Amino acid sequence: MSRKYVIIDSSEVSSIDFSKVLQTSADTLMYNKDKSKTLLKFEGNTPSFLDGKTQYTKEQVLNIIRDPENGWKQDQE
Repeated sequence: MSRKYVIIDSSEVSSIDFSKVLQTSADTLMYNKDKSKTLLKFEGNTPSFLDGKTQYTKEQVLNIIRDPENGWKQDQE
């Protein structure tokens, strides 16, 4: 089963059903530098609260968060 990644706005954190993603709570989410976006990961079927969101592979999401232009911390993977 392949892992999928989705970047959402921080304002959407309250809509996350943590039983459907691999993070356990809002405290375990990775945020970009200005805390406006966060990264979720899941396996299997897309949780309904992520319907319509762009999904990324691990390679794609690593390219996004490693690019300084995108505003993510450089020490996170």
